[in-house]
Amino acid sequence: MSSKYDRTAADWSATQYADSAAYLAHRAKLIAELGSPLATGETVLDLACGDGGLAPHLERRGLRYLGVDSTPAMVEEARKNGVEAELGDLNAYAPDRPVEATTCFRAIYYAVDRTAFFRHVAGYTTGKLVFDLNPRQYALNTVREELREAGFTQVAIRPFFVPQRRALPGPLGKALVALERAGPPARLALRYRFTYVVAASR
Repeated sequence: MSSKYDRTAADWSATQYADSAAYLAHRAKLIAELGSPLATGETVLDLACGDGGLAPHLERRGLRYLGVDSTPAMVEEARKNGVEAELGDLNAYAPDRPVEATTCFRAIYYAVDRTAFFRHVAGYTTGKLVFDLNPRQYALNTVREELREAGFTQVAIRPFFVPQRRALPGPLGKALVALERAGPPARLALRYRFTYVVAASR
């Protein structure tokens, strides 16, 4: 795994997203607002952080950012970008002090045991865990139960319809974001593509 990401660490965010600013800004909005809202000055621990591209979007919201990645080249790239980042595996890493929120995007499948991972995160997260979930890959009800077993009793979900690989004109992008709140039509779209963002708290 490391060799693959070593090769792609430089400009990771710019190459992974057709419109990285729009994509990561919307992700940051949901991290801050979905479920229990985060307050100015609180810390977000970003597991599998890549080059730390999410950091400026959260920092603009007054939040402190700490990135963690298992690939040394990614951590080095994040630090070059002025991001506070540490080397660590999401299954075992724990910060020196508790954080208000932990995130894990495009990486939940790296959890060796999801319930154990959720329980581990609950041990150092005082507020909420926020992650993305492909409902065509993982059953939402199963993940809800795993979260409950780990102590996360409150779960908020929201579709995420900003495309990763295609930059959309402004009006179309806004229409897709509005569709996230459309109930049955949004759930229908999720049968074919897109993901949920899940915010779990106690």
